[in-house]
Amino acid sequence: MPVIRSSEAIVHEIHGARFVSYATPLSGSKELCAWRGEIPARHQAPVHTVNREEIFHLLSGELLITLDGRTETVTAGDTVIINPGATLGVENPTDEVAISWVTTSIGLQAELADGSVLTPPWAN
Repeated sequence: MPVIRSSEAIVHEIHGARFVSYATPLSGSKELCAWRGEIPARHQAPVHTVNREEIFHLLSGELLITLDGRTETVTAGDTVIINPGATLGVENPTDEVAISWVTTSIGLQAELADGSVLTPPWAN
């Protein structure tokens, strides 16, 4: 039975945010990947378009989520469903770190506004 201990999670820092990956092909997952995201205070992540559905659940804090041009305030306990092909922006307007949990299918890629494609190591 694959059990990923918090001490075994792999940490990645990209675009000023911290991603702590738990479920990946390297940890035994066959179809899904999941990670904790730590979005620093006053941080705005680059806008990107995803190729896989993501389930984004905010564990603590408050974020501004812009999905296909529509912005919503998301608070702890809220979940956002991000469909494939959607363009996503994440901003933390507060003075506290926001913590999220994201689940998606293996193979996630994010296309940035400049056309470059990010293949997150924690999602592949």
